[in-house]
Amino acid sequence: MYCTFYGFRESPFTITPNPRFLFMSVQHREAFAHLIYAVENRAGFIELTGEVGTGKTTLLRTFLSRLDSEGHRTALIFNPCLSSLELLASINKEFGLPWESGSRAELLQVLNSFLLEQKAAGRSVVLVMDEAQNLAPEVLEQIRLISNLETETDKLIQIVLAGQPELLAVLAREELRQLNQRITVRYHLLPMEFESMCRYIDHRMELAGRFRAAEFTKGALKRIFRFSGGVPRLVNIACDRALLIGFTEEDRVITGKMAAQAISEIRGRGALANARGVVGRLLGFWR
Repeated sequence: MYCTFYGFRESPFTITPNPRFLFMSVQHREAFAHLIYAVENRAGFIELTGEVGTGKTTLLRTFLSRLDSEGHRTALIFNPCLSSLELLASINKEFGLPWESGSRAELLQVLNSFLLEQKAAGRSVVLVMDEAQNLAPEVLEQIRLISNLETETDKLIQIVLAGQPELLAVLAREELRQLNQRITVRYHLLPMEFESMCRYIDHRMELAGRFRAAEFTKGALKRIFRFSGGVPRLVNIACDRALLIGFTEEDRVITGKMAAQAISEIRGRGALANARGVVGRLLGFWR
């Protein structure tokens, strides 16, 4: 809606995970390096945790996209509401293997044969389980059993368990101690610091088609940081609403007052008045 006013080709602050918009903060670079190191060294199990909205899914999609198809086979499982049998079927499906029928043992045998073939061809196989904090203990145990597929010298599959901090508590359960002990690479993704957040906002606006199309004053940036705590998703929500307010006021400079109004509306206060302003602005914009 406001893209034409600011000169953007697309909205810069959508919350959909889009690898093209990934901003490599210090924390994201470190997390990415941990993932690459683990796969290259066939670590077996990798754990990536972080608060809601810190960019885990975007980072994982970027990581998978940068693994060359000649040397890797990858799969991303995003549905945590699976039984252990459904998990095996989903994994086989993602790798293009038979999955629609068969017992757990049969599905495992198909997967094992595939892993041995990839090993013989010199390829690494990477499985990413996102939102892993919601997986049932019996499903996590099935994942551990999948990791048992190995040769005398190498793990045949590298498994990334990614999720919110609650994943740490899940893995600390007594019945999952064998799985927890196998995780050799761990990283907890923290929110951005203030300076990184400022660069992040500029980065997204530039990728959207116009650098400095809108200017966030220092006061606006400070308010957005206090609200978001440096969590990318909350930064996006606040910036998007602030740009909408700038659009309704026909001002490309986003002030601290505008940012405060945006945050108030996000929290459920003052949204009706601004909605009326948006409608009025649109009517004038389309005439």
